[in-house]
Amino acid sequence: MEEARFATTHNSIPHVKPVSFIFQDGAFYVATDHSTRTYKNIKASPRAAITVDIYKPGGHKAVLAQGQVDIIEGGQEFKKIYEVFFERFAWVRREPWKEGEAPFLKLNPTKKTSWGLT
Repeated sequence: MEEARFATTHNSIPHVKPVSFIFQDGAFYVATDHSTRTYKNIKASPRAAITVDIYKPGGHKAVLAQGQVDIIEGGQEFKKIYEVFFERFAWVRREPWKEGEAPFLKLNPTKKTSWGLT
């Protein structure tokens, strides 16, 4: 599973976009840019949701997590997560970035729901 949907809000209007993600140490990480609506929304209201799903007729599986978001722009955590993104995603290897150039959003789940999973 490489893609998920990440939801934020702006002026009480939902904003949902597809994202590449990793799940590590109990948190979801997504990459973004400083100029995105998602980044601006998180700066204004650091809460979000993510949905990861596999759709197969008669066997749909999904996870929804909601929680607080931290912006990771540098330091050891940034380096650790960047290494995983670099290894996992070809688009990161094609267009690499450094600390301070583009952040990761770390969603710390406070509520989780799933469908079709045991």
